[in-house]
Order: sequence, then C-alpha cells, then structure tokens
Amino acid sequence: MGILGLPSRPDHGFRTPEGGVVHGVMAEFPNSAAVYHAAEQVRDAGFQKWDVFAPFPIHGIDEAMGMKRTKLPLIVAGGAITGITVALLMQWWMTAVDYPLVVQGKDYSAWEPWVPVTFELGVLFSAFSALIGMLALNGLPRWNHPLLKSERFLRVSDDKFVIVIEAGDAKFQGSDTVTMLQGMGATAVELVEE
Repeated sequence: MGILGLPSRPDHGFRTPEGGVVHGVMAEFPNSAAVYHAAEQVRDAGFQKWDVFAPFPIHGIDEAMGMKRTKLPLIVAGGAITGITVALLMQWWMTAVDYPLVVQGKDYSAWEPWVPVTFELGVLFSAFSALIGMLALNGLPRWNHPLLKSERFLRVSDDKFVIVIEAGDAKFQGSDTVTMLQGMGATAVELVEE
C-alpha cells in the first residue's frame, strides 16, 4: 500500500482502505498561478482524464491543459446549413409544386420572398444544434457527480483551486499520482470515491 492507502501499480481497480471504489485524486492548490503551473505539469506527464476547477476563469488554462478546440462550431454550422436547406426546399415545394400561385408577377422559384423564413430557420436550427451539441459534448445531463460529496471540492466556487485526476486514466498510478501532485505544490490531496 502506498500513500492514502492506494496501491502503486496500475490495476485500474483502485479501492479506498474502507473498500470504496476510487473515482480519482483531488489536489488543492493555493492560488491560480500554482494551479496553472501544476496543470502544465499534469499535461506534460501525459494524463488524459483530468480537469481543473477554479472560482473564476484562469486566462490561458486551456493551453496549459493542452485542450483541443471544440467541435461545437462545426455542429452549429451543420445545424445552420440544415435549417437553410430545409427552409429553401420547403418554400420551393409550397410555392412551385404543392400550390403554385403567382405572387406580384414573380417566377415560382424567386428566392427574394424566401429570405426571412430561410434566415429564421437557419437561426432556429443553429440554436438547437448548439444546445444539444453542448449537452452531448459535455456528457450532460449528469444528475450526480462523485466530486459533489467532497466538502473540500464544494469550496471551489468560493476560494479554492483544484486539479482532479480520474482513476480511469491510463497513466493513473495510485500512490505515485498522489506523490506527483504533492510534488507540484498541492496544499491538500484527497481521494474521491464513486
């Protein structure tokens, strides 16, 4: 057994000394600069399943964590293109095929009167694809999370800076991960149970 009762080998079935399943290790840092530099070190160590929590946005933390750009703009663009296509096809079908009616002497396929509906459906489909895409990419809704059981984590919204490394990460080594976080300047390290 290593630090905090965790084995130092990567068996991915980590349990607490009481027998509970470990979700991960949470390390608290004293300020935003310390958590920023710790995030760079965790990124350089090759961890993939981890996150930083802070009471306010930290400038540059995305780069420090090595986060890739989100796919959400592509999802929203796909929604907009779908909305525009649906609007144009719907209006063409209604005016030229289903119920052909000459309006102001214009051709059946005149696009000018279709602009407002096309714009509105493009915006509507974009908004729904942004909402649904964001929820899907963030794995939401999730009604409960193991971190919410920790009193120390609940102070993140007030004045704490925290890094959480999940036990499901391929690089997670139990007590070696705890030792690494302590070496980065963590003021407190805590196990988080499922």
